[in-house]
Amino acid sequence: MNNTGKLRPGGAITALVTPFRDGEVDGAALEDLVEWQVLSGVDGLAICTAAGEGPTLSPQERRMVLDICIRTAADRIPVIAAAGTNCTESTIALIRDAKECGARAVLVTAPYYSKPGQKGIVRHFERIAAATDLPVLIENAPARTASDLTMETLERLAAFEAVVAIVDSTGDIARFANLPPALRQRFRFLSGHDATALSFHLSGGDGIVSAAANILPQLVTSLQKAAYGSHISAAFALSDRLLPVVAALGPEDDPARLKYALQILRGTPSDLRLPLVPIESGSCFAIAKSLAPFIGGSVARMALSL
Repeated sequence: MNNTGKLRPGGAITALVTPFRDGEVDGAALEDLVEWQVLSGVDGLAICTAAGEGPTLSPQERRMVLDICIRTAADRIPVIAAAGTNCTESTIALIRDAKECGARAVLVTAPYYSKPGQKGIVRHFERIAAATDLPVLIENAPARTASDLTMETLERLAAFEAVVAIVDSTGDIARFANLPPALRQRFRFLSGHDATALSFHLSGGDGIVSAAANILPQLVTSLQKAAYGSHISAAFALSDRLLPVVAALGPEDDPARLKYALQILRGTPSDLRLPLVPIESGSCFAIAKSLAPFIGGSVARMALSL
């Protein structure tokens, strides 16, 4: 199947956290987050990613999360379902569930842990592309999967019509900037790395799948719009405001840090599922300090009162 529709992912797509309360998905808090994201102007939501603790969700919980997000978004923005696993058939099963729920596209990583090699990665995505008519975004996240997509692999993936975009989470701007024109025209390219979002866009990128947009969706969206509109001075000014928060959140899109920041900003529950645990007091203080310009008040009081 290769009917990928007209979805052209770009702009600011939030890798949304999944709120928990007392060990269960907090549906009301999730609805609130989705509505806030939509009203903040983001261009899409990526659900059940690593930032959303997707690997800790049961199949039933994944469907619940997707149902809530899709119902609340109400076609105002596309909902993209993360569906990466280390088993091709399991990935296809998640993609089928996502389609049944009404997702507009799926986000899939290379198989993690099994380290299949480049030939295996190509075969994995060939099978996926043949099994779905949803648009497929492929995330290259070697820090998480232990597999890095080579140039040759990208060229082979270009043959699969269902694959519409590459999410580059490497942070390697030079490598992206040196991609051949044919590949840059074939795929939409989105960053998966908040710290280099502006550099990625200025090198020809089309947007970002952003963890920081959980916290400051309007700022992340405004940065992308400024860069897309060639308002470069404004984009740099917005980036300068965002980067201290990105630095405090750390390089790994840690749900514990994201949820702590959301607890400060919106009172969203910061519960986690093992193996993730709450952050240490030093990180709490750093996050509160980075958010102070956006909410005012005493940094120490914010950090210690939660």
